Amino acid sequence: MPPEPTTAPAKPLSAPQRALQKLGLTRDIDLALHLPLRYEDETRLTPLLSAHEGDTVHLEGIVRESRIELRPRRQLIVKLALPDDDGEPGLQGLILRFVNFYPSHQKTLAVGARVRVRGELRHGFFGREIVHPSFRAVAPGEPMAQALTPVYPTSAQLPQAYLRKAVAAGLARARLDEILPPQVLPRGVPTLREALQLLHHPTPDTGLQALQEREHPAWLRIKFEELLAQQLSQLQSQRERARLRAPALKAAPGGLVERLLAVLPFQLTGAQRRVAEEIAADLVRPQPMHRLLQGDVGSGKTVVAALAAAVAMDAGWQCALMAPTEILAEQHFRKLVQWLQPLGIETAWLTGSRKGKARAEMIDKVASGAAKLVVGTHAVIQDDVVFARLGLAVIDEQHRFGVAQRLELRRKLALEAGRGSSQPLEPHLLMMSATPIPRTLAMTYFADLDVSTLDELPPGRTPIVTRVFSADRRDPVIERVRDEVGKGSQVYWVVPLIEESEALDLRNATETHEQLSAALPGIGVGLLHGRMKPADKAAVMAEFTANRLQVLVATTVIEVGVDVPNASVMVIEHAERFGLAQLHQLRGRVGRGAVASVCVLLYTGPLSQTGRERLRAMAETTDGFEIARRDLEIRGPGEFMGARQSGDALLRFADLAQDGDLLAQAREVAPWLLDEQPAIAQAQIRRWLGGRMEFLKA
Repeated sequence: MPPEPTTAPAKPLSAPQRALQKLGLTRDIDLALHLPLRYEDETRLTPLLSAHEGDTVHLEGIVRESRIELRPRRQLIVKLALPDDDGEPGLQGLILRFVNFYPSHQKTLAVGARVRVRGELRHGFFGREIVHPSFRAVAPGEPMAQALTPVYPTSAQLPQAYLRKAVAAGLARARLDEILPPQVLPRGVPTLREALQLLHHPTPDTGLQALQEREHPAWLRIKFEELLAQQLSQLQSQRERARLRAPALKAAPGGLVERLLAVLPFQLTGAQRRVAEEIAADLVRPQPMHRLLQGDVGSGKTVVAALAAAVAMDAGWQCALMAPTEILAEQHFRKLVQWLQPLGIETAWLTGSRKGKARAEMIDKVASGAAKLVVGTHAVIQDDVVFARLGLAVIDEQHRFGVAQRLELRRKLALEAGRGSSQPLEPHLLMMSATPIPRTLAMTYFADLDVSTLDELPPGRTPIVTRVFSADRRDPVIERVRDEVGKGSQVYWVVPLIEESEALDLRNATETHEQLSAALPGIGVGLLHGRMKPADKAAVMAEFTANRLQVLVATTVIEVGVDVPNASVMVIEHAERFGLAQLHQLRGRVGRGAVASVCVLLYTGPLSQTGRERLRAMAETTDGFEIARRDLEIRGPGEFMGARQSGDALLRFADLAQDGDLLAQAREVAPWLLDEQPAIAQAQIRRWLGGRMEFLKA
């Protein structure tokens, strides 16, 4: 028998090739769509005599001296002779200084070599110099570049020169045929190939300001294409889900929903009633609900979730409620047990810390259907958890789960849907967020979701006054804490780190706890941070809730879910280090009782422009939707959404604050393309999203 053919082992990838893969630049179209951050003008040389300190200059000269100096530190010093007015190497000189250098630098910058250099001009001890310029060897009379030189987003393992060649090759090979009908495009934009060619290699006469501000017609073409692909993907997901089947869940007259409303110790707000009716209308349909419930801190999302769960349980199905942290999950669990246990509903509690026999008992109750409601962390979706009849899943703060966890949740729901059924039924899905989403962002990132908004706070909530102080006012703040505790109030004191960091001069939680304990004798001061065991965290929270501890020093583990009505003071140290949404969430831990509440933001200067804007926004408004709008302005949509795509922003080029008209046009075009030109719609999605389509559904 002839020997079986052997497959040659794959050639290992070089460091730049691995870096390209890490950046997601695997297809020719990916490289073509990897657009420059900025440009360098190497189409002409800078006259040195007319250049000023701080200018970026582009010069050509001949190396007259190249040596290594060892003091004050090892560095490569190169003296360059520049041409005089006749074009001959004259007396004009320039020093190039390299603190980090390689043998290749010395080889290219050997005496007699002709080089072009680019960098920021400055005055050194021995005259004009450039530190760490970019440079390359050139032949006498070598023509100048005909286009501006692109500078691309990259990583340490991927040199600009390598990336430029890779992008140019990808741009040349990529299929950039016009697939969109001309009538759907914005007026006056170039073809896709022309747009990309111009953006990668703009000529010197191209308006640099229009390029850098992304207002050039070439940019409009790119941004519209991106928005259209994203809208098509979201709309397609929505339609795919509409074809799935779900259990039609209807509450019985006089059943669990009405009984729950009767035992609640408060009246629902108008917004809570409206949103509960929107959700009930979704649940009764035989298609899976996919709804986002957003509401400001303290707007009462948990009771709306309880009413939705009551509808599912009344119809004979189970409900799962999942939260990103044990503290938040336990807050939900306590409230739901308090409301539902008297009505005969058994609730299971599943978290990573619950192990052994206790966990096995809970899993048995879930599998048998004895537990109608299951509350917990991501432990709820682990493989050994099998539901008898899962009809509704409620995910709180879903954006705080990782992409992998959200995809795992979708896989788990599909698995539960198909279990023991000839016609698989998809569970309904309700997601909740206390970070209100600005309208333009909801239109883009959640185009495949129905959105319900709780825009009314329950009565009795007191307004929160926010004060901003420099860290040198810390002692008077501690005195204010002593006074408030003396009046019977409780206090949160939030710090950003657990351990000292050499890079950031921040007080750690342990040290702050010791200082406050010493400064407040006779007052119970507790400590809560993320590295504590779950049982220890729960014990500290129980002590604080029972007012046996009056001050709680904590890291951001208390950001969401903690509800202690007697706490009326929130102090946040190093507030400049927190994001705006995070500050607003922390502030929402107070103002939950009848006593007037205050939030104190202590900052350490000097403040950055972003830090100043955040603190100003916190002082000026307590409206979560206004906070979200300002947060979007400050951070941009990619960072605002967090790890929706493992750090890969959903929109790379379009700016929702500026490109509302393009977004509206893409939203209008997307349904027509899917209906009338489905092949074109699929090609557009593949071109722009490629392997990222699955992440968009997370």
